[in-house]
Amino acid sequence: MPPAPSAWADRWLAWRNRLVASPRFQRWAAGFPLTRRVAQRNTRALFDLCAGFVYAQVLTACIRLDLFAILAEGPLTVDALARRLDLPPDAARRLLRAAESLGLLRALSGDRFGLADLGAALVGNPGIAAMIEHHALLYADLADPVALLRGQAQPTRLAGYWPYSAGAAGDAHTVAPYSSLMGASQALIADDVLDACDLSRVRHLMDVGGGEGAFLRAVAARHATPRLTLFDLPAVADRAAARLGQSDFRERIACRGGDFHDGLPAGADTISLVRIVHDHDDAPAQALLGAAYAALPPGGTLLIAEPMAGTPGAEPVGDAYFGFYLLAMGSGRPRRAEELRAMLAAAGFTATREHPTRRPLLARVLRARKTGAQK
Repeated sequence: MPPAPSAWADRWLAWRNRLVASPRFQRWAAGFPLTRRVAQRNTRALFDLCAGFVYAQVLTACIRLDLFAILAEGPLTVDALARRLDLPPDAARRLLRAAESLGLLRALSGDRFGLADLGAALVGNPGIAAMIEHHALLYADLADPVALLRGQAQPTRLAGYWPYSAGAAGDAHTVAPYSSLMGASQALIADDVLDACDLSRVRHLMDVGGGEGAFLRAVAARHATPRLTLFDLPAVADRAAARLGQSDFRERIACRGGDFHDGLPAGADTISLVRIVHDHDDAPAQALLGAAYAALPPGGTLLIAEPMAGTPGAEPVGDAYFGFYLLAMGSGRPRRAEELRAMLAAAGFTATREHPTRRPLLARVLRARKTGAQK
């Protein structure tokens, strides 16, 4: 249980907040040597919160103009970039300087610009570029955040983009955009999950909600022995089968269509849910965990991999970004690791433990076991 509130602590916090809110105190803190640095840092943080949308749109412009891919070939002058980007020179310089200020580019001698570390990282991660383009839908849905919070903004664009959030199975046409996006973005975290969890002893892995098979392709590339099954909605599973049929793993990965509300197929000794649980509200998420428990044999394992709320050093990712993204989507919420542990226990799982990942901001991994000896 949370500790009882302290009246003294509440009064102290109220006094402190009144002090910090005072313009006179803010001016004093900005000039006093012992508080100047803190005041400047807080001013910058507050301004960044106000300007965050503009920063995101600068990044979107860079992606749509393919700026990072152009500069991956090497630094170019402003005039050369203006011609490549089909922009007036003044507009090109404005964009380049904006991108430099955000750590995406670096200014070089001879009126040239090249990639900085963040820009170079984007070149190597096409899934990030796909997500940045996708955010146009999210920004439209967040135009009136209060209406969204009050449930007065339906239907949202994200709800239409992710039809399963409203309980619709979707057809080949409606599942194509989100299946492609899932495939691109899942590739970002697949290796992190596999680095955290040793799957070399798994005999049969079923990836539930596996999209177009990005995670299972990573498993197949790393481990030669497990039998692999992808389970997703029928239209998605059909797309996965077509995509995997053109790969080197077509003989190793079987695709099955269905709905977890009707149960999951038995036979796998390990089931993975990669960025799936947080897409669902509490009741269907609990039902999904229960379906996984029922499908697993005694001693079977369930893996949950997704970004989680309350992750140290990445708190805004869970509660701010995913909190409002899933609100606009119309289904799901970010959960803390302890909440997922409780849900796993309610489904019957035991011996739940977390496996640290290289980038917990992108995904944390919980591994739970079904009680009983493996037959």
